[in-house]
Amino acid sequence: MNDKVKNRDRRVTIRLTEQEYGKIHSQWTNSTCRKLADFIRRRLFGKAIVTTYRNRSLDDFMAEMVQLRRELNSIGNNFNQAVHKLHMSDTDAEVKMWLRIFKKDRLTLLNHTEKIKEKINSIADQWLQ
Repeated sequence: MNDKVKNRDRRVTIRLTEQEYGKIHSQWTNSTCRKLADFIRRRLFGKAIVTTYRNRSLDDFMAEMVQLRRELNSIGNNFNQAVHKLHMSDTDAEVKMWLRIFKKDRLTLLNHTEKIKEKINSIADQWLQ
């Protein structure tokens, strides 16, 4: 019966000097914790904190790939909607309108695909050095 999620509704505020904050911040950035609050909570309660070397260029690459994936998914959804409406259309005017939308989405898709290829090539060049 302990499946209920416990919301964190209590707040603790502390004041730190620049040096103290800098020390905590540098320890946090060297850890695998995504949020500072999670890092501090783990330190406070004596939980294990994994501190490993993180490849910043790989993190940046992954952030860009996530963004591109979202954009490609939305383009794919638009394309599927256009094809569906094209199959359902009765008049030549509707077909011509959806053909223009398709051409625009196609150009956007090609541009994003080119960005992906460029990013993969830049990561490959870094890896080969």
